[in-house]
Amino acid sequence: MAEDIVLTVSGKKKIEDELEQLRSFEMPALAIRIREARDLGDLSENFDYQDAKRQQGFIGGRIADLQAMLERAILVPESVPGSGVVGLGSTVHVRDTEFEEELTYKLVGSYEADPVNDLISAASPVGAALMGKKVGESVVVTTPGGTMTLEILSVE
Repeated sequence: MAEDIVLTVSGKKKIEDELEQLRSFEMPALAIRIREARDLGDLSENFDYQDAKRQQGFIGGRIADLQAMLERAILVPESVPGSGVVGLGSTVHVRDTEFEEELTYKLVGSYEADPVNDLISAASPVGAALMGKKVGESVVVTTPGGTMTLEILSVE
């Protein structure tokens, strides 16, 4: 049995938008490219045809993945703005007490996580430590890089 996928409303919309882009634009453009490459003749030595078919398979797989995600999605309401409590969908401003550095994270579901863009999973060590906490509280987080103490400065 496949596991449920926890998504925020904005995360579901992002998946739906990507799915629409692939179905409405990418796949039709590839179909045209394949048809044009086929018209050139010998397919065994036609790189453009082979490349387009490979891309078609990749995009078809991505479409299937996105559809499966949406079918298994469990929508979780985003946190209530102004509540001061960290929840899924919250943007949290924290201060690393060791390095006196301010950091900002948005807590999202696992499939929405993008740490490079400060979107962290609520199931990650930092996300799990922050969940349910309030402004002014400090949390100690054990990460692969070591232990850190974060003070919650604000929650949006």
